[in-house]
Amino acid sequence: MVKKASMLLVLLAMLVTSFASPSFAYTSNNWMGSIGNTTSLASLSIPGTHDSGALYEPIYGTAKNQDLTIAQQLSIGVRYLDIRTRHFQNGFTIHHGSVYQNQNFDDVLNAVLAFLNNNPTETVIMSVKEEHTAAENTRSFEETFNAYVSKNPSKWVMTDHVPTLGEARGKIVLLRRFPAAQLPKGIDATAWQENTTFTIKKSANLKIQDYYKVTDKSKKWNDIQSMYNEAKTSNPTWLYINYTSGYKPGLFGIPNIREIKDDINPKVTSFFTTNTKGRFGISAMDFITSDHASKIIATNF
Repeated sequence: MVKKASMLLVLLAMLVTSFASPSFAYTSNNWMGSIGNTTSLASLSIPGTHDSGALYEPIYGTAKNQDLTIAQQLSIGVRYLDIRTRHFQNGFTIHHGSVYQNQNFDDVLNAVLAFLNNNPTETVIMSVKEEHTAAENTRSFEETFNAYVSKNPSKWVMTDHVPTLGEARGKIVLLRRFPAAQLPKGIDATAWQENTTFTIKKSANLKIQDYYKVTDKSKKWNDIQSMYNEAKTSNPTWLYINYTSGYKPGLFGIPNIREIKDDINPKVTSFFTTNTKGRFGISAMDFITSDHASKIIATNF
């Protein structure tokens, strides 16, 4: 009898382990697959990138924001992309300000859709913003955007509320930073403010920290940390977007992106080394690494 009881205890322990393990058995490619369908994207801690396509610059420190391509960002767990597009000849080219980034919107979409097709449990929130000066177009920015969507309409979530994972798996969720006549067209972020922390209250409530012209690095970190702490404790249905990125204005206004990254990114690492569980919203980073992403992802579990 003692032997049988002992075997039953072993079997019970194995069953408990088998039910407890799956939620933690994730990789950077499929971490959202360990989270339930009814979970709102606003309830998660999500690694993201600022100026996600900015890999090139004419002068060191002035325009490059990432070392990793879009595909590489997604593979380390990034699920928020900040895409800046110039409207040129009825198409979108990827820009950081005036600097063309040697890729077009089709290149971005091909990378994102390939990732989602291979990892259907995941979703990608994509902020789309018009950048630089439009030229040689015969239609509106919105009409050109619609033409891109029409190639794969089933792969887009265009609702104006923050969707659940069940609604968004395998798809791109649009965060719209351009005006549109045809509504709803994604989560409305057209009331974006410059260089500050602000709220947008529409069908989706957003709170965004985007102090990017950083003349005071201590203020920048305090703003980031305040947003993290608020996201953890308040407004459970709001989508928090926390830009850890920025630049220091230099001589003649020339930006120094790396000086801010070198100061802030280690603080982000330290924060998530200490704060290992909770809801912290989206972190939109410059020069994100797999270490940053993995620490942010881990707080969901």
